[in-house]
Amino acid sequence: MDKILEAVVMSSYPNNVKQGLVRRVIEAAKQPMDSEQCWSMLELSTKLFLTGDTKYKREIGKEVLEVYGHYHPEEFEEFFNVRFLLSLLQEGYGPLGKRSHYVLDYIQLGLQFVLESPSANSIFNLLKIEVLRKVCERPSPKQCAKISKLLTQHPQCIPTGKHQILFCQQLIRCIGQFQCVSEGEEDIMEFLEQVNKVSGLLQRIWRTQTSAILPSLKELFSIISSTEEQEAPSNALASVVQFVPLELMDGVIRNLTNDDSITDVQMMTAISRMIDWISWPLGKNIDKWIIALLKGLAAVKKFSILIEVTLSKIEKVFSKLLYPIVREGALSVLQYMLLSFQHSHEAFHLLLPHIPRLVASLKKEDSNSATSSLEQLAELIHCMFFRFSGFPDLYEPVLEAVKALPIPNEDRIKHLLGQNAWTSQKNELACFYPRLASKSETGKIGLINLGNTCYMNSIIQSLFMASDFRHSVLNLAEGNSQPLMTKLQWLFAFLEHSQRPAISPESFLSASWPPWFTPGAQQDCSEYLKYLLDRLHEEEKTGKRIYQKLKESSFMSQAIEQHYLNKTLIEKMFGGKMMTKIRCLKCLNVSSREEAFTDLSLAFPPPDRHVLSTGSTSVLPVEEIGPQFIEPPGTPSQITGSPWIRRKPHVSGDRAANIVPVETLGFQEPGNQATPLNSNAVGMDSTKDPLLAFGEQTCSAKDSRSVPDLINYFLSPEKLTAENKYHCEKCASLQDAEKVAELTEGPHYLILTLLRFSFDPRTMRRKKILDNVSIPLVLKLPVLVAPEDSEDVWQRRKDRAAPSSSFVSIIYDLCSVVVHSGISSESGHYYCYSRECSDTVTHGQPRDGTPKPTSDKQLDFEIQWYLFNDTRVSFSSFESVSNVTSFFPKDTAYVLFYRQRPGRQSCPMHKAGAESSRPRGEPSLNKDLMEAISKDNILYLQEQEKEARNRAAYISALPKSPLWWRDFDRDKDDDSSSGGCSPAAGGGGSGSFHGLVF
Repeated sequence: MDKILEAVVMSSYPNNVKQGLVRRVIEAAKQPMDSEQCWSMLELSTKLFLTGDTKYKREIGKEVLEVYGHYHPEEFEEFFNVRFLLSLLQEGYGPLGKRSHYVLDYIQLGLQFVLESPSANSIFNLLKIEVLRKVCERPSPKQCAKISKLLTQHPQCIPTGKHQILFCQQLIRCIGQFQCVSEGEEDIMEFLEQVNKVSGLLQRIWRTQTSAILPSLKELFSIISSTEEQEAPSNALASVVQFVPLELMDGVIRNLTNDDSITDVQMMTAISRMIDWISWPLGKNIDKWIIALLKGLAAVKKFSILIEVTLSKIEKVFSKLLYPIVREGALSVLQYMLLSFQHSHEAFHLLLPHIPRLVASLKKEDSNSATSSLEQLAELIHCMFFRFSGFPDLYEPVLEAVKALPIPNEDRIKHLLGQNAWTSQKNELACFYPRLASKSETGKIGLINLGNTCYMNSIIQSLFMASDFRHSVLNLAEGNSQPLMTKLQWLFAFLEHSQRPAISPESFLSASWPPWFTPGAQQDCSEYLKYLLDRLHEEEKTGKRIYQKLKESSFMSQAIEQHYLNKTLIEKMFGGKMMTKIRCLKCLNVSSREEAFTDLSLAFPPPDRHVLSTGSTSVLPVEEIGPQFIEPPGTPSQITGSPWIRRKPHVSGDRAANIVPVETLGFQEPGNQATPLNSNAVGMDSTKDPLLAFGEQTCSAKDSRSVPDLINYFLSPEKLTAENKYHCEKCASLQDAEKVAELTEGPHYLILTLLRFSFDPRTMRRKKILDNVSIPLVLKLPVLVAPEDSEDVWQRRKDRAAPSSSFVSIIYDLCSVVVHSGISSESGHYYCYSRECSDTVTHGQPRDGTPKPTSDKQLDFEIQWYLFNDTRVSFSSFESVSNVTSFFPKDTAYVLFYRQRPGRQSCPMHKAGAESSRPRGEPSLNKDLMEAISKDNILYLQEQEKEARNRAAYISALPKSPLWWRDFDRDKDDDSSSGGCSPAAGGGGSGSFHGLVF
């Protein structure tokens, strides 16, 4: 019968004819037959099953074997013996070079017919040994899957005892070498199914023998932490972790992170490879294990590992959000990575170029998964905006991309940041920040944030960029009479000459720290600035006088020289004077008092306050510079604090007397011709000012305030009535009166503080006024330079036609803007925009000692703006300064620095002071300071060399990124694509699916 069957199978008859003949042979096989005939049929069917060159032949072999197993069990048991199986497993079947791949399938088929036979135990014991030997030989995924199928169906064949643990470990090593060589979708699906069968076997073993779990995990960690293997282990290992019970997680992670035998390089390699597992499409709980290990490393303060891994992997984790099948796990890991990486903006900034494209892709996908991910991503982005504010130029495209998505409230943001931080002790991360390889391309140097010290950093950079003040400080002679000024000199010198990308202002912070400030807490930068200037002023007053070189100035009269020598450097640079006059409305007696100031604290007028200008609120036409009537405020407002000036309270009353308003240059409405106030007083023809061409871009919205509005409000008269009546000495009683403030001396550097923080009695908290205030690049300030009889001044105000020759408009150029980002003075972040305004500047070329004169046009448009944000310094523009609040409503200008422009209208004292303090070329530093800078630069170079060597060794241990991390790179190269949307749409070709998994 075996000859008949072989002849039929090998014949050229059609398959349907063959099938009929085979059916007859199989029916005949169900009848009793002798042992020899059974052996012949079993040998033939075994040959067909194991070496058949077509699926049809193998199917016939299978059918015959099953028939003989059912109807001739004794003969089958005798044929299917231990010796035969051992030969199959060790030697294979078929000719050399063409051994059959179906031995395991054959054994699995035959086992079902010998389970009750006396030889069953012998067969099981044989298979326990042979399957262990097989997995030690690292079979292919397909063969491993067959072993797993065999053992899953016949668990009696699973190795036991120590062999079982060894079997699990070796099976994991097999999985670690699995690779899918095909890019066809069907082949990939088959590969995934094979991996699932193998990992499913481990799950079955672990359920019955939990003692095998920890040794298996130890072997798994050994594989992924190895730095010796040429190729990275397969991501298929992710399928193993998903079956580890989560209740073991805490113990496993604790043991790993506290194991001193595991080096940092091994740990970094392991966690990097685990993060790669996010791309495994069928894994469960992978994200939980990755996050648990990251948290475990944070608990033992392995911050260097966390930083390296986050920066090297976060873009790749982000790219997986394109794929719905792995999006949930990738988003979980991304959230933890970003929310925990709070010491630096580096990780978040790596993602900024990719965010708009991903958001567009998710919107196009329009699925529940995409919508949910978009909302979570937007929440994450706003948390990062909150934590790392001060980068408006970088954030603008991202903000535009997510503007339609929900914005979390501040409590939610603080909760997310608070619960995910690596550590609550910020000083523990101080040595890891900043990670800057070289100086900013701007050539400027940043300041390290020492724990909510951005308020100080922004003020220091603004003072440093005030070039006249900086040069004066750097030119100071050696001496111990001004210790704080000496520390400022050293800080400025390092900012000028250090090779470091950022320096630590720790020494200056400790010396200039206001005693009532709380360490580590956010502070008010304006309060710090006032305290700092007052300290420097008082220190110089009590010490010896500096700037003896002023006596050598031949152009100074003796009176001016004597007057100027009595001033401190702070008074020379930032000091101005103000005349406060009070007029009794009964007897018309006027009393006056002159006070000094270093800054003007500008309150916001009430919403119904009448605006001076007839056009845009940011424009005060020059025609209106003369005396005019101004509506008084209608409601009381806060009392503002300046060190030397007490701001008047707001009172209601009749129309007040007229004042000379502040004006801006170049911000006129189209059609309003600008005319100078007085050709003798104004040293600039505003009709030719270059800013006129820029006016249309910088005019603010109709309902916004401007800096001139606030200054005019500050200078506007007020009525003293009711509870605020004035005690007139002439009348010897309380009387209604009128009070007015007039500037009598404009400072060289005008500091304006916008009083944005006020106390809300309803909430019992300080709130922030978020109103947008347009900032003019050039400002005209009215200064009363010729004191006259008080009664005459009041009389002239009654007569609008009277000349106002006593007022001169001083022109100021904007040089720094300190921005506060946040909604409270106790929180948020400070950064600043600055430029160097000086009387001479070299444009486009490095300084060569021959600066050229700067025209008005050059002064405003050719001076480069910079953005200082702690350690980061970047190029910026006045457009960015003007638009920051429009894009980021919580980022508002707070402290402004203006520099007085030299000209006929400048104050004589400040003219002399500016000339005398202006160095001829760069300031020369004292010997000790130069040596300190030189030594630190050498030290920095040594540190860089050492760090480069360590980092090279560190990074070389990181696993190389597989080729499937090309998601965003493909988007860049393929302009015709929809931003990488095809995988996110859930479809995608086989290539895109292969790119995800392998």
